[in-house]
Amino acid sequence: MPTLIAGLLTVLLAMPLPGFAKEDALPATQPKWLLVDTTSQHLVVYQGEAEIARYSSIAIGRNGASQDRFRNDNTTPLGEFRISWINHDSQYHIFLGFDFPTFDHASRAYAAGRLSLDDYLQISDAARLRRLPPQTTGLGGHIGIHGLGDADPDIHRIANWTRGCIALTDDEIRELAELVTIGTRVIVR
Repeated sequence: MPTLIAGLLTVLLAMPLPGFAKEDALPATQPKWLLVDTTSQHLVVYQGEAEIARYSSIAIGRNGASQDRFRNDNTTPLGEFRISWINHDSQYHIFLGFDFPTFDHASRAYAAGRLSLDDYLQISDAARLRRLPPQTTGLGGHIGIHGLGDADPDIHRIANWTRGCIALTDDEIRELAELVTIGTRVIVR
């Protein structure tokens, strides 16, 4: 009798469910990721290929965006990043910190003679060990997405005002912080 029950279970488990073909199987949950378009000044949240949120009229660095950012140049770095830390008690309300500077940024800066060997090696080691890179090198640091905090909302509506970060309103950063986690991919273009 136990072999008969085991055999029936095997047959039943192998049968497709009515109205649910194997091809219709639900896809694995796609990860969320962010696209920041510095030209159109939009931040879009995707889950896989599907857009799930859009924030318009973001603010970026006072001096625009740049492939090669350096400390105190007030530009927003372009590239691919990961959210590496989240500060819910930031002077800018909530801060979603990036893993900037990346190995790619450090390599270009070192090759151009704009980054010391010591700084390059520290950033390289952090990338290899998948740790937060040093935030005090010649490339700067503390780059991410944040709210306004005490910043002037009127200025935010009409000008790029940050020192290199991407800024949203406080309501928007609260909503965005609910959608992301440590490790969320961010593409800034």
